[in-house]
Amino acid sequence: MKKTENEKQYIYIVQALLEPSKCKIGITKNLEKRLKSYNNMTGKSQENTYEYLYTCEVKDMKEVEKDIKDEFLIFREDKKKEIYFHNPDLFKKYVGFIKSHKLFVEEIFIKKEVKREIEKITQIVKRTAQTLKERGMTYKSIMQKAKNVDDDEFYTRYEDVEKELSMYDKNIWKDKVVFCNCDDAVDTEEHNTSAFASYFLLNFKELDLKKLICTHYANPVDLFNQGPKGYIYTREFTRYGFKEHKDYPKGYNGSFDHPLSLKILNEEADIVCTNPPFSRCRDYWKLLIESGKNFIIISNSANMLTTAYIPYFKENKIWPGYNEVYWYLTPKKALTRSAGFWFTNFPISDRPKYKNLKIMPLKKIPENYKKYDDSKTLLVDEGYIPSNYKKPFGVSSAPILNGILEKGYKIVQEKQYVPYIKGKKKFGRMLIQKIEN
Repeated sequence: MKKTENEKQYIYIVQALLEPSKCKIGITKNLEKRLKSYNNMTGKSQENTYEYLYTCEVKDMKEVEKDIKDEFLIFREDKKKEIYFHNPDLFKKYVGFIKSHKLFVEEIFIKKEVKREIEKITQIVKRTAQTLKERGMTYKSIMQKAKNVDDDEFYTRYEDVEKELSMYDKNIWKDKVVFCNCDDAVDTEEHNTSAFASYFLLNFKELDLKKLICTHYANPVDLFNQGPKGYIYTREFTRYGFKEHKDYPKGYNGSFDHPLSLKILNEEADIVCTNPPFSRCRDYWKLLIESGKNFIIISNSANMLTTAYIPYFKENKIWPGYNEVYWYLTPKKALTRSAGFWFTNFPISDRPKYKNLKIMPLKKIPENYKKYDDSKTLLVDEGYIPSNYKKPFGVSSAPILNGILEKGYKIVQEKQYVPYIKGKKKFGRMLIQKIEN
């Protein structure tokens, strides 16, 4: 007998238009009805419509959903809900895991962004009389920027900048040149000024800074209403008082990897402080760490469990700062959530999150939070750390963020460790080991 639509079982990934940093991964027996129910929810903006990013048929939706929860536990916004953090890389991982599942049947839909990208490009062209050539861009580059903007372009909130930077000794700033090099616009109106620039402008004298340099990125989506040209803002204190100005060098787009930005980084900057675009973190970290400059930056907290970033932590070139950053503002000034954390190469003292570490003998760790994978490697969860275990063991990002590497433990492998339990792949870990005296 042929199956009806309602007899089939589906996994779907759905997203709200105004909440691009997260998505819901759910199950249903009726895809059309489920999407309608999302878009008919009360107390929701009419503009914040839901749409599918991905749908597929599976043999047992509840089992697949359970496996997704286990696999991507650290990427869930709330352990009690099916809301997951979202960016292009994470989306690929979600889809890849679902399609490789033994109960996967067939893909039904995966969203194509072409229509939306064209609409954005049309708006961009209408907003400026400059040609793409004059702006140093091509149709292809505009298309790519429009595609990524929802995942990349968030305002850092002033309170998050203030909360983190106030934790450091004020003497680190004395007579230093601070460089904010990732679209840190400066304007006479506060809402058109980045939180980083605002903090240093307001505290310039108290921190005893020598100079503040901020760059504005010529973004197709003009977040700070600064126009289509990249510029360099400088403020310094001279014997005649404060001196500030904006320069618009010809051909300068304000990107952190533009030759002029790199020249400032390598020849003028003492401390870099900004929120680099999450999609370009790999390039940004490489340039910044190779420069040898001090820094305090925000990045995706999931970075530390990926092979591209683990060597920096292993070689003690970067470590977590004091605070997480989960809330940002969209270009429309609506709150949105993404998994961020502060990272630095300044010494950290009296880290508040040490209290989250539960360091104790292995046998005292509850059985629910310790297990061995197929290769007999110990895995621990919920902040538990064995104090008397001599072999390498796997941890999630949480203990690293909480400062375990400052408590007599070290990273022993430069790539992500992927455990298997009864042949089933689990989420990636970092292998650490107690340092023997």
